[in-house]
Formats: sequence, structure tokens, C-alpha cells
Amino acid sequence: MFKIERRDTMTTRAFTLAELIFHATVRQIRKGHSSGLQALFMSILQSVIFIAAFVVMFSVLGLRGNAIRGDFILYIMTGVFLFMTHIKAMGAVVGAEGPASPMMKHAPMNTVISITAAALGSLYVQSLSMFLILFGVHVAWNPIVIENFGGAAMMFLLAWFVGVAIGMVLLALKPWAPNFVQVVNSIYSRVNMIASGKMFVANMLPAKMLAFFDWNPLFHAIDQSRGYTFINYNPHYTSWQYPLKVGLVLLVIGLMGEFYTRRHASLSWFAGK
Repeated sequence: MFKIERRDTMTTRAFTLAELIFHATVRQIRKGHSSGLQALFMSILQSVIFIAAFVVMFSVLGLRGNAIRGDFILYIMTGVFLFMTHIKAMGAVVGAEGPASPMMKHAPMNTVISITAAALGSLYVQSLSMFLILFGVHVAWNPIVIENFGGAAMMFLLAWFVGVAIGMVLLALKPWAPNFVQVVNSIYSRVNMIASGKMFVANMLPAKMLAFFDWNPLFHAIDQSRGYTFINYNPHYTSWQYPLKVGLVLLVIGLMGEFYTRRHASLSWFAGK
């Protein structure tokens, strides 16, 4: 007979949205593992294996002389951390729950929350694993010295942001061509093993070779991060503005595509898959 009408203010809605994103982020982190600690341990293990593999490869092939003068381990880590963050962010957003997911049946849940949670969950795990590895190396191996920590951290976030933007474009295409998106995601991740430039620096590349890597936003972010990390390296052929512009353009395209896909998505699309 009587109905209490609830009027939410903008502040209340903002806190409600933040709470939903927080719980969705926690769920995203624990989704593939029994606990958050296990997800963090697996992330640390992957990064450590990558770093160890590159250190061994550089030592066996005699390529340590091509690195920047300074801490060789830090040189390897600047490439590996940004590469892992970029790839993990893209994969997390591509794997986010879409409009046809059963989770979307719950009233407050929507694709914006699921995408934001996937992106933030990836950033949280990668950031925490990076700081733990840096702390471990600083204590057990040798002191870590970063010339401009703020600039290096911004390049880390820039690599994550570009990965999220690319993932948004692929997520918008996923309901229309799931197999194609899966192949593109896999190919892009493997191509960036070399194209990201984590094994060399742009200043040492000849002009002909530079053209093969200059298109890649991650290549620019990694090279710029080494410019902020090492006092004796100044990037001449890369800029942080290029990945930022590419990320913004791809993010807008991905948001428009996701909005269009959300209005046309149907459970029947996946009936035969």
C-alpha cells in the first residue's frame, strides 16, 4: 500500500558504484585461483621466470654489452614488467564478462563494472608482484636505484592503459568473431615478445631496424621507462605521447564498439559454440 521512494544522491551512487567495482575486482582476482595469494604467487613466478630466462639468454649469447650501462637486472626488469602488465591487462579485459554473461542478470551489475574490475584486478596483481620482486632483489641481490621513480611509474601505468585500450577493441569484436579475437590476442602477445623491444634499446637500433618497432606503443613505453630509470640513457627515437594518443583513440573506439555490441548481443549467438 505504502511505498518508500529512495532518492540517491550523486555521492551515494558514486560510493555504490565504487563498492560494486571493488567486489567485482576481488572476484576477478580470485576467479582463476583458490585465493588472492595464489594469484599473486603465480604472477610473481611468471615474472621471475621471464627475468631469469632473459638473464641466462643474454649471458649465453654474450649480449650483455648491448644493454644500458648500469644495473643489468634492472634493465631486464624494466622490459619484463611493462610487457607483462601490458599483455595481462589486454587479456583480462578481453576475458571480461560481456553483455550475454549470466552475471549481467544481477541488477546492479553491468559491463562497465566487469571491464573496470578486470582492468583494475590486473593492475593490482602486476603492481604488487613488481614491488615484491623489486624489494626482493633490493634486499637479497643488490640495491635498486631508479633515477626518476615517478616517470618510470607513469610509463608502467601507460603500458597498462594501452593494454586496456587494445583489450576494449577486441572485447567489442569478441561476440561477433570470438575465434578471430582469440587468434589476434594470441598473435599480438607472441609478437610483442620481440616487438616490445624489451631486449634492446631504440638508440642502438639502425634506422632500418627501428622502422619495424616504431609502430608499437609498448616499444615506446619501455624505451621511455628506461630513460626515466637510468641516469645515463636519454631516448631519442621514442616518446610517451605516442602510446598515450594511441591508447586514447583505441579506448574511444572500444567504448563505442562495446556500446553497440551490448545493444545487439544475444545469448543465441553462443548456442552453437
